[in-house]
Amino acid sequence: MQDLPAHPAPSPLMTTAEVADYLRVRERTIYEMVARQTIPFSRATGKLLFPRRLVDAWLESQTEVPSAGLAVAPPIYAGSNDPLLEWALRQSGSGLAVRASGSAHGLEDLAAGRAVLGGCHLLEPESGTWNIAAVRAHLPGGGHVVIHWARRTQGLICAPGNPLGIAGLRDAATRGLRFATRAAGAGSQRLLEVLLAREGLTIADLTLAERPAETHADLAALIETDEADCGLGLRAAAGHLGYIALVEDESFDLVMRRRDYFEPPVQALLAFARSDAFARRAAHLGGYDLGGLGRVLWNG
Repeated sequence: MQDLPAHPAPSPLMTTAEVADYLRVRERTIYEMVARQTIPFSRATGKLLFPRRLVDAWLESQTEVPSAGLAVAPPIYAGSNDPLLEWALRQSGSGLAVRASGSAHGLEDLAAGRAVLGGCHLLEPESGTWNIAAVRAHLPGGGHVVIHWARRTQGLICAPGNPLGIAGLRDAATRGLRFATRAAGAGSQRLLEVLLAREGLTIADLTLAERPAETHADLAALIETDEADCGLGLRAAAGHLGYIALVEDESFDLVMRRRDYFEPPVQALLAFARSDAFARRAAHLGGYDLGGLGRVLWNG
């Protein structure tokens, strides 16, 4: 029997025409949805592109099912890696397991009902605001809230005492220093792209370390073990390593369904965040501004 020809795998990125065909609507409708930020999209290449996996997650979040058959999301925190938050989740008795796989992935997990709590720090370059545009794009159906967690310091982690005399991103790129990066979808990786663009650079201008880091602690370890010369990471993860602050007002926020805000896991976490032990831990790690923790930033 003659083998049938294999069908090529669909592209992970769709054009405006392709996503319109995929959703069975007119292209004009897609442009209107982009203007309202009700569909996941990217302008990273200068033109509109639509990540297929985000569109699928968005579609799933819009699916109406009978309430009697609605599965309860598992007790999981999904999203960006934050050492203070992950410590507090354990110490507070929240009962939430941690699956830190990046800001964008956390929002996808929330949309698909795979987590009850997400954390993100996604900068909107054009407005200079954090997280709200991304939350609207990933969770356009409503019923979610964004709660402020902390302002954080992001910068270049380097060897103790900065023996290479690294002055900043452009210096690291020009000198071909080995640069540690995070995985795609991580908020820090997206922030790096924005900071490079402000310098007239791209990721392609960097000499990348051999493998990406899964967490801020992993990135610091790459530098400590001489697998990289520097990388963008949290002040809280740098410890005794050298540090060059680049962004001191990054907003790290928590996202959840409105009904889950009132449930014991989230309330236990927020209650613990008002304790002296929590304040001491934040001061010990460094790079956190806790003013406004718990404030509602957006109610969808």
